[in-house]
Amino acid sequence: MPGTTIVEPLDLVGLQIPYHFRCPISLELMRDPVTVCTGQTYDRSSIESWVATGNTTCPVTRAPLSDFTFIPNHTLRRLIQDWCVANQAFGIQRIPTPKQPADPVMVRALLTQASAVSSPFQPRLSALRRLKGLARDSDKNRSVISSHDAREVLIDIVFSDTGSSELSVEALAVLVMFQLNESECESIGSDPNRVVYLSRMLFHSSIEVRINSASLIENVLSGTRSPDLRAQICNADEIFEGVVDILRNLNSYPRALRIGVRALFALCLVKQTRHKAVQAGAPAMLIDRLADLDKCEAERALATIELLCRIPSGCLAFAAHALTVPLLVKTILKISDRATEYAAGALMALCSESEGSQREAVSAGVLTQLLLLVQSDCTERAKRKAQMLLKLLRDSWPEDSIGNSDDFACSEIVPF
Repeated sequence: MPGTTIVEPLDLVGLQIPYHFRCPISLELMRDPVTVCTGQTYDRSSIESWVATGNTTCPVTRAPLSDFTFIPNHTLRRLIQDWCVANQAFGIQRIPTPKQPADPVMVRALLTQASAVSSPFQPRLSALRRLKGLARDSDKNRSVISSHDAREVLIDIVFSDTGSSELSVEALAVLVMFQLNESECESIGSDPNRVVYLSRMLFHSSIEVRINSASLIENVLSGTRSPDLRAQICNADEIFEGVVDILRNLNSYPRALRIGVRALFALCLVKQTRHKAVQAGAPAMLIDRLADLDKCEAERALATIELLCRIPSGCLAFAAHALTVPLLVKTILKISDRATEYAAGALMALCSESEGSQREAVSAGVLTQLLLLVQSDCTERAKRKAQMLLKLLRDSWPEDSIGNSDDFACSEIVPF
């Protein structure tokens, strides 16, 4: 079970875990013991999983569970912690004191207090901050909060209390921890005033507010099906500039990079407004930040690069950056199959538009990379792009590289 103390090594050193410290379900050391209505104690994660799979009886007694409330067994948990400390010489680490899950009654009260327009400012702000702390603690807490129509309440506070900036930004910080449904996304995206407000918040003095605004923009775009509505959102003044500025100036913040790349990708999926990304300086920022990204965000960045290479201004901007072609060539077969496919697609677009890019690609060693790609287990789409690029660049290879390359001579270059 993830996150639990490993039992097997204990047996190797002959250390016996007291029977009543083990969960009757998992047989592992309990980290968060809770007692059910039958009086039996289990590890919280184990009994929650038991109930979640449809079981309605006590695992030990088989008696029906008339109440699904799990009461923390603090006394047993402290005994387990003391036992862990006493056996540190055997490599046992003290289990941390678990944070208690959000109480539905308390969550309902906090949401009521936060949304009470007639209430004083400070109690409302305190309620939002408590909700934020609870939401950060666990997925379970977020599920409890969400089940009380929290997203609707938070959206209303974010956009109705813009005159009270502190309330609005605090509600925004809570809201971005939840995935919005389609109707909620449309309620934001279809209101120009709400979109303009989010765009303006991209330039807020607080780093956290800027990142949260970009996160909500990405959330709304991803959850909106209507192409016209997505285009309307992307046409908001300075929305591209705000997102690109996050990549430009907040690159030392991992969350800023992650959210910035996701928001930019979501914006660039709308074909009609991709030129705005180019005008905002997105090509240079994507190339400059690519090396700083983890696998998932690097894939999104490369997908965005390929999207922007599909418009003339994007091709020109990327071709003008000295590192674009060498970096794309180097990326092939380095990050993932998906990243390779996007890099090959971007190179295909660049080399189709510019002989200079063709020469750069050849100098960067694209021949070897493409031959390896064609013979690899990569996706069929990536291989087709590689074959197309090899065919496009056939006349650009130095004569000695063609003559001495058996691989190239026997490669099948098939039309797309």
